[in-house]
Amino acid sequence: MRTLILLALAGFGAQLVDGSLGMAYGVTSTTLLLALGTNPAAASATVHLAEIGTTLMSGASHWRFGNVDWKVVARIGVPGAVGAFLGATVLSHLSTDVAAPLMSVILLGLGAYVLTRFTLRGLPRTRLGAPLRRRFLTPLGLVAGFLDATGGGGWGPVGTPALLASGRMEPRKVIGSIDTSEFLVAVAASLGFLFSLGSQGIDFTWVAAFLIGGLLAAPLAAWLVRLLPPRILGSAVGGVIIVTNARTLMNSDWLSVSDTTRVLVYIAAYALWAAALTYSIRAHLRERDLTDQVDPERAEASAAH
Repeated sequence: MRTLILLALAGFGAQLVDGSLGMAYGVTSTTLLLALGTNPAAASATVHLAEIGTTLMSGASHWRFGNVDWKVVARIGVPGAVGAFLGATVLSHLSTDVAAPLMSVILLGLGAYVLTRFTLRGLPRTRLGAPLRRRFLTPLGLVAGFLDATGGGGWGPVGTPALLASGRMEPRKVIGSIDTSEFLVAVAASLGFLFSLGSQGIDFTWVAAFLIGGLLAAPLAAWLVRLLPPRILGSAVGGVIIVTNARTLMNSDWLSVSDTTRVLVYIAAYALWAAALTYSIRAHLRERDLTDQVDPERAEASAAH
């Protein structure tokens, strides 16, 4: 019973972060299952089965709060489902230990770009609202879906920074669209695992525990992301990407580092994240004060609200 409660709490926390920042549910949940001794394929299958319910609730909640671009959902979600099914089939027969650190390097670079862009410049306005083309979304969906299934998480870490870096969507709509399209990815990955593995190694009680925790958190996360200013949200997402992938690299076989070095890298990553968030918050408050001085009626309406 204690394990089930911990799994439900982990599912709640993972979905709260995922629904607010567009990533981390799969990575967090899979990491916990691997720590409990579950084999990689069964861990990824368990998480994706739970995600069928959590992503459906999350997508409905984001739609309710106006955070979803349905064209983007269709254009990235369908190829993402194809990639996820292929990834689940591959993981059932192959280890991806080598691919994980390589992808972490790429994601670390994307995270640094997103963090720098939103912290120093805020939300790019020059291309905001410009259409995202299929030639960009289709390969992105295929790669993100494949990595999501093979790594137990990756749809958000790949899709969210790529869409943010394009500067064509508001952060809240990026997160809402990524979370909503993940339903297709979760269904496809689950089918791939069930066809390849059957129910071998999957504890459906654990699936239910993750699912319950995630369902409770999904509406709260969708409401929260609507309230966060884009500049602060972008800096928060960039920090999550950097911290998560720095940890993956430090724990990989590619790098042979001492415990002291690992701790120093973690401290530096968290310090950078905290400094960026602080700067973004202060910059947002300055911008808001300037806007209020120019438009006093808007300031009074905001205060009344």
